Amino acid sequence: MTAGAPPPRPRRIVSLNSCLDAMLVHLADRGQIAALSHYARDARASTVADQARTLPYTWESAEEVIDLMPDLVLASQHSALATRNALKRLHVPVQRFKVPRSIDESLGQVREVARLIGHPDRGEALVARIEAAVAAARPTPGARRLTALIYQPNGFAAGPGTLVDEMMAETGFDNVARRFGLKTWGNVGLERLLADPPQVLLVGVPAPGARSWADRVMSHPALKVISGRMRQVRLPERLLYCGGPVLIETAAAMALARAQALKEGA
Repeated sequence: MTAGAPPPRPRRIVSLNSCLDAMLVHLADRGQIAALSHYARDARASTVADQARTLPYTWESAEEVIDLMPDLVLASQHSALATRNALKRLHVPVQRFKVPRSIDESLGQVREVARLIGHPDRGEALVARIEAAVAAARPTPGARRLTALIYQPNGFAAGPGTLVDEMMAETGFDNVARRFGLKTWGNVGLERLLADPPQVLLVGVPAPGARSWADRVMSHPALKVISGRMRQVRLPERLLYCGGPVLIETAAAMALARAQALKEGA
């Protein structure tokens, strides 16, 4: 390799994380993908489930990954430690990514994945699409902002210092998680929510038509008492887990949620 030349483009890439699955599907040549994570096929958690159904996948075990003879493995800080350690012992190249806490961090990861797999130009193109989607989802200057809380199973909510919090701010919501003392992620009990409700409750739902924890919350008798003060809007749960290309859909969904809440009198 000559000085300054780019590294060889990896030919067999394995992803061990659903968020990295989405990046790989958007950025890599199909022939470069040796396997995605098993989460990629789950439409409740993945935005690339349709594409993933025709691609190999693993259950994240070291044996499965090693058998694929990858020349690059993309992992997250939550990927199985035993698998990561086994791959390290065998000198399999592993790149580990943290959970992005901001849009800028997420865009940086898109660029890094694109560089690692040999398609930096695709990374820049995807970054431009994400930035355009976020810009399109912003309310007009001076538009009224709405207080809101993202509510996930068992009262799990996103607080300050999270990517979800920044996406809420960009799309015209003021996250009330701070009022409940949340730092990054935490739980907000139904009693506390009833005592100090936001204008909008954004409830994560797993998939269209699926009966979920969200349905039980949204039909809770106690919430009817404050229905005039708090609007409830559903969001696909899979849009709340990841950054990268997922932000394109997340931005549009949050903008639609805001428009719906305003239409309903929030």
